[in-house]
Amino acid sequence: MTQFYNVFQSAASGLEKISGVLEQDATVPEPPAPEPLPTRAAARAPRARSSASSGRVPGLAGRRVRFESVSFGYRDNLVLPGLDLEIPAGQTVALVGETGAGKTTIARLLGRFYDPRSGRVTLDGVDLRQLPDSVLRSEIIVITQENFLFEGSVADNIRLGRPDASAADVETAARMIGAHEFIAALPEDYDTPVGKRGGRLSAGQRQLISFARAFLAAPAVLVLDEATSLLDIPSERLVQGALRTVLADRTAVIIAHRLSTVAIADRVLVLDRGRITEDGPPGELMAGDGEYAALHSSWAASLA
Repeated sequence: MTQFYNVFQSAASGLEKISGVLEQDATVPEPPAPEPLPTRAAARAPRARSSASSGRVPGLAGRRVRFESVSFGYRDNLVLPGLDLEIPAGQTVALVGETGAGKTTIARLLGRFYDPRSGRVTLDGVDLRQLPDSVLRSEIIVITQENFLFEGSVADNIRLGRPDASAADVETAARMIGAHEFIAALPEDYDTPVGKRGGRLSAGQRQLISFARAFLAAPAVLVLDEATSLLDIPSERLVQGALRTVLADRTAVIIAHRLSTVAIADRVLVLDRGRITEDGPPGELMAGDGEYAALHSSWAASLA
């Protein structure tokens, strides 16, 4: 009875905290009159195979993202003084710059963790503030460096991206990402429990599962905020192959201090105090004598 009473008190305390969170007003409220998104365009044929294999709607491309005179700051600290940026549908853009340049702020605004002070962020011309949360969270997915796995099986955690996915869809997503080999080697393969916060798996394995989850969800826009920063070099190389698959035909924003991840981008934006100082393909910027070339040189020297 004493043991039961201790568990009961702990559960009651947890329920009280959960109730308090549920009673909080949302800082990014649902729109009173939601606006629908236009139908997604068809993907380009050479890259459509990856999307078609996901088990979701085949052959759909990403969506166009625009920041229109966006300003934002935390309390009195203005981070983005007035950002104008357009990312065409299907393009992969990498954001680089010193700490505090505004990279993560852009990712948070795109994921609508916050709303701009002024200006607007649009998806195919629709203000994110006019999208219902269920649509927004299915169209835009943010993957951070601390990917979260819930207690349950490997399949359960992958299926979180699309709860109605079949076992075959889950396995297909894992194969496309390159995670099937290590999952098949687990004691119960896809039914293996991952433990609390995925503690039974390595950091690289947890990240591959988070990519498989995102691949299965088939978002139009994928945001990677330092998604490889906690990985060792062998794990990062394994994840790099998965990235090329998960980003195919999607609009993507990559934030990374490891410039090896930036190399897969179509376009690099160098940020300084919330302003874009350089914009171009990574190879072109690296061949010049600007800030990106200097950052790349410093990064390469640190590996020596």
